Amino acid sequence: METRELRYFVAVAEELHFGRAALRLGIAQPPLSRAVAGLERRLGTLLLERSSRGVTLTGAGVVLLREARAALDAVEAAERRTRRAALAATGHPAVVLAAKAGASGELLAKLLDAYAAEPGAVAVDVVLCGPGEQTQLLHDGRADVALLHRPFDDTAGFDTEDLHTEGQVAILPASHPLSVRPHLRLAEVTDLPDLPLPRWPRPDGTFPDGPGPQVRDHTQLTQLIALGRACAVVPESGSTGLREGLTAVPVPDAPHVTTVIAWPPHSHSTAVAALVRAATDL
Repeated sequence: METRELRYFVAVAEELHFGRAALRLGIAQPPLSRAVAGLERRLGTLLLERSSRGVTLTGAGVVLLREARAALDAVEAAERRTRRAALAATGHPAVVLAAKAGASGELLAKLLDAYAAEPGAVAVDVVLCGPGEQTQLLHDGRADVALLHRPFDDTAGFDTEDLHTEGQVAILPASHPLSVRPHLRLAEVTDLPDLPLPRWPRPDGTFPDGPGPQVRDHTQLTQLIALGRACAVVPESGSTGLREGLTAVPVPDAPHVTTVIAWPPHSHSTAVAALVRAATDL
């Protein structure tokens, strides 16, 4: 199968309409229909059910849609990594490291300093992103390596090395009655009607239901807490340099968080290997 055919099929499968798919691809509808029909003939199975009411996926089509998306993502990732490797000799960043904004700041700074001292170290471009976005950046090739946090981030499919394990704290407005407590139970924090936990976006951009405010980054979160609109449970390192008006209270029964450095298992980059080595030596 050619990548062109897969792109054509994915467009039709997602739009469930040949006309809209053709418009999305910027081509005429007849060659699109011929390409999809030719793909079905070669595979020996029907991928799409056509009727006057529209287009639906067959069971085989559902499988191919999943596999085609993964294959196209892999091709795009390979293209990005290849271009980055070609640019390394020109002084452009040869390694892209993704990290969640507001998390592991001290660890990240130490890692970058340690790697910069390595012989042959190349420039590192740091991408700070929202929760859970690091894994997508690794999957699609926009990042070569990332700092992830178990149990919050999915590390399946990546090579990883554990770097640091820590407890969690509750971030509260300094004026809140619970802010003077020496520690809190997790159930106490998650059941505060006046300070609901925030709602972070899912990978598809939608938000889970709940009373808490929608947040997309660490700055939004801390401002909402300072305004008395939310609270949060975060790793201990996330309480470093808290803005005025906020307090961190230990939550001993909250799950411990392990920061890991992760990279694609097929990576052959010597720069990534050196960066991982520097991280594990900290």
